[in-house]
Amino acid sequence: QVQLVESGGGLVQAGGSLRLSCAASGRAFASYHMGWFRQAPGKEREFVARIRRGGDFTDYADSAKGRFTISRDNAKNTVYLQMISLKPEDTAVYYCAATGVPSRASHDYLYWGQGTQVTVSS
Repeated sequence: QVQLVESGGGLVQAGGSLRLSCAASGRAFASYHMGWFRQAPGKEREFVARIRRGGDFTDYADSAKGRFTISRDNAKNTVYLQMISLKPEDTAVYYCAATGVPSRASHDYLYWGQGTQVTVSS
């Protein structure tokens, strides 16, 4: 089992930056592929970015490409989401999640954090 705890969310003006962190505890963090998802009020949870267990492959939703960067440090059991040029439409609760299969689909992810709120003001 893996426990995930996100941090780094907050209130930022449009055009600003945030770096989200997701600390994992439990066994074998490095054996899991990791993803970031977000859910805005009244909307379904959506895929943002993912990274393979070795960190050698990353994948982004179109809305995140060029502005968000996912990375991981397996020695620290942590995955990050660096976000720049933030827009009001990025406002959401951001979740990290762990999966045994590389996937964009939320139903493939086994473990989830509690989420961290990101609010971008215009």
